[in-house]
Amino acid sequence: QVQLVESGGGLVQAGGSLRLSCAASGSIRTLSGMAWYRQAPGKERELVAGIAASGTANYANSVKGRFTISRDNAGNTVYLQMNSLRPEDTATYYCYAQINYLKYWGQGTQVTVSS
Repeated sequence: QVQLVESGGGLVQAGGSLRLSCAASGSIRTLSGMAWYRQAPGKERELVAGIAASGTANYANSVKGRFTISRDNAGNTVYLQMNSLRPEDTATYYCYAQINYLKYWGQGTQVTVSS
């Protein structure tokens, strides 16, 4: 059984920072790409940032220069450092990983940015 467990969401004022974490556990043979998505009420889920096993990262234009995605040395935990947060960053953030050639999602963590 493979699980993605997220942590780190919360309420923060505009301009503040939060760090999200997502740990993959279970019977993992291959773990390739990991990413963070977000979904705001009434909107579609969108990619925020992704990181390959090689460490290559990509970002949505809306978060470039403010968010940083990273992975730990073992490669099983992905982080999202979010700085200079804006009210429009308010959403439920979901961790995604491709494990054993299957797609897995975390349960979601709420990020709320007040103005």
